Amino acid sequence: MLTIWRFTDGKRGHENQSLGLALALCRETPCQLETLHLSRGWPSLIDWLLGRFPRGRDLPRPDLIIGAGHATHWPMLAARRACGGKIAVLMKPTLPLSWFDWVIAPEHDGLQAGPSVLTTQGPINLIQPGMARDKHGGLMLIGGPSAEYGWSETVLLKQIHLIALHHPETQWQLANSRRTPAGFLDNLARLGLANVTAVAHENVPAGWLPEQLAQAAQVWVTPDSASMVYEALGSGAAVGCFELPYARPGRVARGLEKLLRQKRLTGFSEWERSGRLAPNDQPLNEAERCARLLLQSLDRT
Repeated sequence: MLTIWRFTDGKRGHENQSLGLALALCRETPCQLETLHLSRGWPSLIDWLLGRFPRGRDLPRPDLIIGAGHATHWPMLAARRACGGKIAVLMKPTLPLSWFDWVIAPEHDGLQAGPSVLTTQGPINLIQPGMARDKHGGLMLIGGPSAEYGWSETVLLKQIHLIALHHPETQWQLANSRRTPAGFLDNLARLGLANVTAVAHENVPAGWLPEQLAQAAQVWVTPDSASMVYEALGSGAAVGCFELPYARPGRVARGLEKLLRQKRLTGFSEWERSGRLAPNDQPLNEAERCARLLLQSLDRT
């Protein structure tokens, strides 16, 4: 039985990564998963120096300690020093890499892969390939201006309009996000697209996105929403990427360009020429791949 301590700071993106890895490990081998929620008064540098971790006193000793986000680093280090186990930290840490047993980070973090550094295509997530897919179901995920991408509502609405008209048989759910400029959904409504239903992010219940990804046959995502692109690719749906003007292309844009070259992702211009999205025959499942590599490494120690 593998005992896992998962440290979480409560941030959605970090939660998706650490829980995605933990659940993948538990699908591969029998596990006891303990989740430790960070709060004020959690172990710090002082606790690590003193070799103490009182929060773990009543827990089974860990084989593996995992967490994502800077706030988890010192608590994980203190836990390992006091209670044993090995640490797998998600995302490029702010502390030296050598302080952790494994670092699991997206390729765009710029780390060199090696025995103790596992690089992934995009962040690890919770998404699993869906089997009961609705061939007439479609999903559009809209972000907003970002550091690497600008925003052109006119360009984006034109692309949505063309896709909806090209697939009149598809019923599209379109969700905005906190970063979507105000008024976007109102301007979308003025297009009068009968097969596009807008879903405001503030009205979306927990679990809505994984459920929709599991059912949709086609998913379109704006390029600023990189994590959504990787989640869509993990669902098994065919995935298209809307095109927005670059602001300051960087590591996120380079990651998406790689997916386009690999034909995992279809850009709008390519779709406009061909009228189809590239099939997603091998859904991205980096959580499963990393879980297996970690288990192999643990078996050798």
